[in-house]
Amino acid sequence: MSDPDASAPEEVMWAGRFITAKRRGKWEYVGRARGIRAAVILAIDDGHVLLVDQYRVPLGKRCIELPAGLVGDHDADEDATIAASRELEEETGYRAARLESLGEFFSSPGMVAESFTLFRAHDLQKTGDGGGVDGEDIHVHRVPLAGLGRQVTAWREEGYAIDVKLLLLLGAGIIS
Repeated sequence: MSDPDASAPEEVMWAGRFITAKRRGKWEYVGRARGIRAAVILAIDDGHVLLVDQYRVPLGKRCIELPAGLVGDHDADEDATIAASRELEEETGYRAARLESLGEFFSSPGMVAESFTLFRAHDLQKTGDGGGVDGEDIHVHRVPLAGLGRQVTAWREEGYAIDVKLLLLLGAGIIS
């Protein structure tokens, strides 16, 4: 069975620099503008996962996340692996000897058309403090995998938002 709105024309309701609000039939949703994509990096170093937190305006609070960044926001032809490598080092201060693509995923497909490519970082080397580029206030966390569930619970109790992608570490068995 197919949704009757699947063949309806797509209408752009509003377009900004980074997102576009659209309508198709009864559905209203947003997507990235100009073909911009995202890369998310799963970086595990010696039994510890690298996480970041930063203030997210739509949530009104800081959010615990896997390192991530935009692909193609400056160069439309940018390779996702290059963007993932850059973002990992900028945000966490670690460089990966190799990045492995684990595929494309959609985080909220009922309202957002955005996808992200998930990368697994291998053979990490610390190169700096991380924290992002000018204007970003990113905090780096190196959390033991064995205590991740307890740490996420503590962060939630402190009022942090938790990105849904952390469910990969908490229950999907992807870190084996």
